[in-house]
Amino acid sequence: MVQLCVNGARGSADGSVVPLSPEAVADSVAAAVAAGATDVHVHPKTPCGRDTLSPRVLAATLEAIRARVPAPVPVGVTTGAWTEPDPAARVARIRSWTALPDHASVNWHEPGAEETAAALIERGVAVEAGIWSGTDGAARFLRSPLGPKVLRVLAEVTDTGPATAQGSARALLTALGPAHGRPVLLHGEDGGTWPVLRLAGRLGLATRIGLEDTLFLPDGGRAGSNAALVTAGLREWASARRGGH
Repeated sequence: MVQLCVNGARGSADGSVVPLSPEAVADSVAAAVAAGATDVHVHPKTPCGRDTLSPRVLAATLEAIRARVPAPVPVGVTTGAWTEPDPAARVARIRSWTALPDHASVNWHEPGAEETAAALIERGVAVEAGIWSGTDGAARFLRSPLGPKVLRVLAEVTDTGPATAQGSARALLTALGPAHGRPVLLHGEDGGTWPVLRLAGRLGLATRIGLEDTLFLPDGGRAGSNAALVTAGLREWASARRGGH
């Protein structure tokens, strides 16, 4: 599986290629799915470009995507603490949603992760457990009674060094151990994006690619779209799987 990470915390300062409005997000997702993405992770944005859990913004974003993308393609959103720093308010936001994503990511090292995950599960939204390298997220997740109930584990490598990211990825996977028996999606970010994606290919793990993680193609050129990144990502993953990297 190659998941598309549409926009992340990026904004207008990162260039017009990054989709922010519901309509721009939907167009970008549709093109990336046509290029081979099979799952979607998006950060709904306010008109000023801020990540949000607002039920109104979430509904508009999901409706725009689902109007353009075939129904079998799951669409997920972030619940990162920056969207709503107060854990109780974050849970209240989730309970107020009028439209539901197929899944949502929960960063396990953040305050309120357990409560956030529980609120999502109560609403029938599948949980992606975000485990960041350089945090105690793996240890917390392995102790969590909710661990066996998550959809998948996102092994998220925050080491952006091209020469060191793969080592950090291997250390993170070791820390996760059996990961409650849940599937693992491995990805990097910025300078670590392509090395970690290739490692995922060699290990046969799911991965993700998109403008959230990198603005650049494997050759260092600026990416013109999420679709271009998905095309390159599928090629790089498959080549690594065959032993080409």
